[in-house]
Amino acid sequence: MLASDYKIFSGSSNFALAEKIAATLDKPLGSVEKKRFSDGEIWVKYGENIRGSEVFIIQSTNPPAENLMELLIMIDAAKRASATRITAVIPYFGYSRQDRKDQPRVSITAKLIANLITTAGADRIMTMDLHAAQIQGFFDIPFDHLYGSTMFTGLFNNVKDNLVVVSPDVGGIKMARSYAKRLHADLVVIDKRRPKQNLAEVVHIIGNVEGKDVLLVDDLIDTAGTFVGAIEALKSNGAGEIYGAVTHPLFSGSAIERVQNSQIKELYVSDTIAFHLADKYNKIEQVSASGIFAEAIRRTYNNESISSLFDIDKG
Repeated sequence: MLASDYKIFSGSSNFALAEKIAATLDKPLGSVEKKRFSDGEIWVKYGENIRGSEVFIIQSTNPPAENLMELLIMIDAAKRASATRITAVIPYFGYSRQDRKDQPRVSITAKLIANLITTAGADRIMTMDLHAAQIQGFFDIPFDHLYGSTMFTGLFNNVKDNLVVVSPDVGGIKMARSYAKRLHADLVVIDKRRPKQNLAEVVHIIGNVEGKDVLLVDDLIDTAGTFVGAIEALKSNGAGEIYGAVTHPLFSGSAIERVQNSQIKELYVSDTIAFHLADKYNKIEQVSASGIFAEAIRRTYNNESISSLFDIDKG
């Protein structure tokens, strides 16, 4: 149980997850009033005294951009209300896919967002499964990077004797290795090329999947084109049952239908992004990240180790 001089507040992007986190900590969500001017401009006021309090603000920054703007305004308001330390709890860190200048005349949005959050007044960042782990280096404030593998791996203990873990690309090897290490499974990598955004082509599968059950892991699923393409490639190479574990369910366009109509047996996603899953989509199951974030908040407030909690694979 935490002491009384900290407060948890939620933005609008994922109120349900914030409620679960607060309930796990046996704390009420703090009062914050959010309004819009007639032109859509965001207005925020904390409904209780936060002077001298440690403040945790829970807000994912997936589109629309108002989610990011609301987070910045909440941080600024907390700073001006004399909160002692402000931690931005960002379950899904949006705009992270543009993490380098890979072609002329483009923005590095991940660095831009880091600058905005820091300038707004955040003292600490907490997030889960960044698209690129090196984004942590864009911040000059403490950064806690949590790992979704801790909430997914236990779901596959019954199939791990014949299981291989597959990374959909070279960039996801470290995440896939953490799953493989926990499940004592072999690691397979898909070599792909990306001719344009939201489109990837499988070139080669590095490793053996023939006759094996497969766990395909990734940090996010957007249009599901790449994900379903990987499933088809794995099946054509003799894979058995295919499962998926993806932390951030963006599910844009007809992504859910693509997954539902694919040859996957089960896809597990977290609730870092709010979405309503209709009963007819029986191949997709949601697992809550609230317990991980709640424990990380508790340990942060008590100045306890975060890394010891998540058994991070540093290999």
